[in-house]
Amino acid sequence: QVQLVESGGGLVQAGGSLRLSCATSGRTFSRYAMGWFRQAPGKEREFVGAIRGSPFITYYADSVKGRFTISRDNAKNTVYLQMNSLKPDDTAVYYCAARERPYYSTKVYDYDYWGQGTQVTVSS
Repeated sequence: QVQLVESGGGLVQAGGSLRLSCATSGRTFSRYAMGWFRQAPGKEREFVGAIRGSPFITYYADSVKGRFTISRDNAKNTVYLQMNSLKPDDTAVYYCAARERPYYSTKVYDYDYWGQGTQVTVSS
């Protein structure tokens, strides 16, 4: 069983930055693709971005491309989401997810493990 714990959420003004972290358990972290998703009130959970196990190829939703960056440290079993130029529309609960495949996916149902989520609120 893999456990994921997100941290780093909070309240920030529009144009600001936040860095989310997702710490994972398990000895095979380097083999997993990791994804970030978000869910705003009344909306479905949506894909934000993902990173392959190795090599560290990343893929982003159009809505965050150029503003968000995903990275990972396999030695620390941790994946990060750096969010810059935040907008009020980025307000949501952010979730990290792990997929028992090295290739990422944009689909919620392709991920096997999920964190509890961390709230990000961007004020205008």
